Amino acid sequence: MPCEGCMERDNVSTGATMEFILLGFSELLHLRVLLFFIFLIVHLVTLAGNMMIFMAVVMEPSRPPMLFFLGQLSAVELCYTLVIVPKALLSLAVGSSPISVMGCATQMHFFVALGGTECLLLAAMAYDRYVAVCQPLCYAALMGEGLCLRLALACALGAFAVALGLTVAVFHLPFCQPRCIDHFFCDVPAVLRLACTQGYATELALLAACVLLLLLPFLLILASYLCIAVALLGVTSPAGRGKAFSTCISHLAITLLHYGCATFIYIRTKGSYLPARDKVVSLVYTNITPLMYPLIYSLRNKEIRGILRKMLRRKKIGELGYYQSCDVCVW
Repeated sequence: MPCEGCMERDNVSTGATMEFILLGFSELLHLRVLLFFIFLIVHLVTLAGNMMIFMAVVMEPSRPPMLFFLGQLSAVELCYTLVIVPKALLSLAVGSSPISVMGCATQMHFFVALGGTECLLLAAMAYDRYVAVCQPLCYAALMGEGLCLRLALACALGAFAVALGLTVAVFHLPFCQPRCIDHFFCDVPAVLRLACTQGYATELALLAACVLLLLLPFLLILASYLCIAVALLGVTSPAGRGKAFSTCISHLAITLLHYGCATFIYIRTKGSYLPARDKVVSLVYTNITPLMYPLIYSLRNKEIRGILRKMLRRKKIGELGYYQSCDVCVW
């Protein structure tokens, strides 16, 4: 949908002197109110679920590596949804809205950085599962607290560095008029579509970021699970295989969800970008997928279920003590 006042494509703007128009869901005039309330509820439930898991991990004094990484993943998901969803809700509420170049670049940087951190954390968690299944006797020595902290820090710093390089490369491009982003946030393919340069040069930075943040972590995850599969072939006990498989199924489900959507959106050419379809996929991976993470981990992870039960027990004991103290005060 063309945006008002931006109908000529012969003007070229550089990133320093312009702003963008986020078209959002301008075409869904009759569904915007319904979608607003649906995604507001989903957003609040997602925040509550990830916050609950993060607090449960923080309050647990003895955290095994998988719980530590899960806490980091929940924190990343909290920030990830806060970067994207409020702007999407605003788009549903008011339609198209302007965004400054700095605001667009900042949103893109944090979106790519947090998404990349999640990819790298999933690779670190796959390595943790590999050590737990394939080298159980050395697990405590190999996966110490110091290594977990260094891995988490490396994931964050690496992703933020790659995201910064990608954002700088994108916003150094000349952009054609109209400066209308047919999306509800500053996603990389949607912004690249506005670039005036021809050929594949505009996509080289995105390709490099995909290799570093998607392909390499995915290959590490694949190698870890191949080693786990080979190790499980040597386990004769069905109970032993079931226990080993149950430790990996939650991580595997999250990995397939995350990498499936990310691969569909980013590993393709600029010419295959279809705004209507891509906005729907983006709604899924920025709203539905983060909602699924707490559900998958709380249902499949026995440690998380145990911690949540302890939290509820403490809350009940605290409430009981409060009411008893009130009764004493009344008497």
